[in-house]
Amino acid sequence: MLNLVLKVLLIFLPYTSQCGDGESSPEVVNNNKFEVDNKTIPWEIKDAVVEALAYFPELAGVRIDFEFRDRIRGAVMQAQPRVLTLLVTGKETREYRIKITRELDLGDTLLAIKDVPHDALVGWIGHELGHIMDYKERSTTNMMYFGMRYIMSNKRLTEAEIAADTYAISCGMGHQIMTVKNFILNQEGFSEEYRSKIRDLYMSPSQILSLQEELENSDG
Repeated sequence: MLNLVLKVLLIFLPYTSQCGDGESSPEVVNNNKFEVDNKTIPWEIKDAVVEALAYFPELAGVRIDFEFRDRIRGAVMQAQPRVLTLLVTGKETREYRIKITRELDLGDTLLAIKDVPHDALVGWIGHELGHIMDYKERSTTNMMYFGMRYIMSNKRLTEAEIAADTYAISCGMGHQIMTVKNFILNQEGFSEEYRSKIRDLYMSPSQILSLQEELENSDG
């Protein structure tokens, strides 16, 4: 717990205690978003995003825009490189966005994403940050090849989703990744088609536990 608190403080430190030394404080972009550490974040999910980012110090300074969407086909969230930066800039200055569905369709009801249980929301965001961890080390050519395989092959799609979970779990997010998986599989209202996709393409709860135990044993 102390380690997580320290990580969160590291995100905000340049914008708080060092403000008197010329550093800038978090900038209000508009009434709905603010910017910190080169990240644009909707206010409604600020706490969950900041907590998830704290597990990924490697993403400090990387440009990531968290953007609400009314609907994302076949997904709740989606991490992508910005096309122009993918084609023009090097991987060191590449920019990303994470699209986030504003509301979950649970059949007879809609659940605002901000009302998803906190640890599940943190885990969902952590999974997408895991994708960015994967993307940031790939060259432009490799990213384009990866994108084609991701679209055309369920095997490659599964590999990419498991890689994202693995990055997040290896950063210490095993509990949150487990929580979001259980939320999807057990929450009333999600379509069986979506649940099947989660079961078929993503790491299972038992795999999450096994990886978490393996990482804890290797650290010990």
